[in-house]
Amino acid sequence: MKPDLFQAPDYYLVDDLLSDEHKLVRNTTRSWVKKELSPIIEEYAQKSEFPKQLVTGLAEVGAFGSYIPSEYGGAGLDQISYGLIMQELERGDSGIRSTASVQTSLVMGPIYNYGSEAQRKKYLPKLASGEWIGSFGLTEPNHGSNPGGMETKFKDMGDHYLLNGAKMWISNSPICDVAVVWAKNEEGRVHGLIVERGMEGFTTPETKNKWSLRASITGELIFNNVKVPKENILPNKSGLGAPLKCLDHARYGIAWGAIGAAMDCYDTALRYSKERTQFGKPIGQFQLQQKKLAEMITEITKAQLMAWRLGVLKNEGKATSAQISMAKRNNVDMAINIAREARQVLGAMGISGEYSIMRHSMNLESVITYEGTHDVHLLITGLDITGLNAFK
Repeated sequence: MKPDLFQAPDYYLVDDLLSDEHKLVRNTTRSWVKKELSPIIEEYAQKSEFPKQLVTGLAEVGAFGSYIPSEYGGAGLDQISYGLIMQELERGDSGIRSTASVQTSLVMGPIYNYGSEAQRKKYLPKLASGEWIGSFGLTEPNHGSNPGGMETKFKDMGDHYLLNGAKMWISNSPICDVAVVWAKNEEGRVHGLIVERGMEGFTTPETKNKWSLRASITGELIFNNVKVPKENILPNKSGLGAPLKCLDHARYGIAWGAIGAAMDCYDTALRYSKERTQFGKPIGQFQLQQKKLAEMITEITKAQLMAWRLGVLKNEGKATSAQISMAKRNNVDMAINIAREARQVLGAMGISGEYSIMRHSMNLESVITYEGTHDVHLLITGLDITGLNAFK
């Protein structure tokens, strides 16, 4: 088992922009990753298994419900703290960050923002503690980038709702205790419903044979005449804008998380370039290797500054959906390119499970697609700057 020697790059002294609380939160998560996640993640990724024993630790470092008020079990942190937690978790593994991101932004977030007080009190404390795991059901077999075309529907049966349909590519679904599911009513209006494990007709088959996010558990949500109590509908917001707003929060976390993956790849490549000798000198002394490393730290620095500024805007309630899309697209693209270049610095060793780079590279192939594809986010920026809708 190799020691975790990670040293975080901070070329522009971005730490000076952080508060003492930000640094404490970041350093606490970083220490947890080094102690609990790094020693086991390669093994679990190789055998394509989610390390369930990490759930309690994730809750303890505030990864579940980071910005949810403490009265509901959350950590009550600001948005920059949330971003830093996501950065450190994804430095360890994108799949583990996905678990926390879904729990916080896509399950606890909508229950807190759109739910009743009774729903908040019932679900949020158990989700924050990790006693319950949640999942978020929006993507369908026939509707990915076009969620408005969803076919999952529910009918008002008088004393309950009857839910039918299916969702796929759902993080946490095979182990979830609750799922926030988006479905259309008989008039075609989108609503969120809380579906609980054990409801008859509700099944969550696991998705097998993934080459990406292998340490994250993924599956489907299938609803076959599921009776959902009327008190389980989210009462305070409906329409497609409700789940899309949830995605804004998740995409924001990804914009930070991708920096963590990039930093880990860069740090690995930098250390290797100083240790590996060819032609009588360290390969880091060759111009082409220095070009790769210099470009990596430049792109990481740009992404750090973008994420920090976006966090400030989010704390002030000024961050727009388009700004979040830009950051998610830019930072994930940055990370996947750095993973590719870092792999080349290591040569053949770059594909070995002895190093994290190939695992990050495979994971980022999913991250660049989920929560809005690379191309869709580009069109969101295009719509924002031109006012002309390329989706219609």
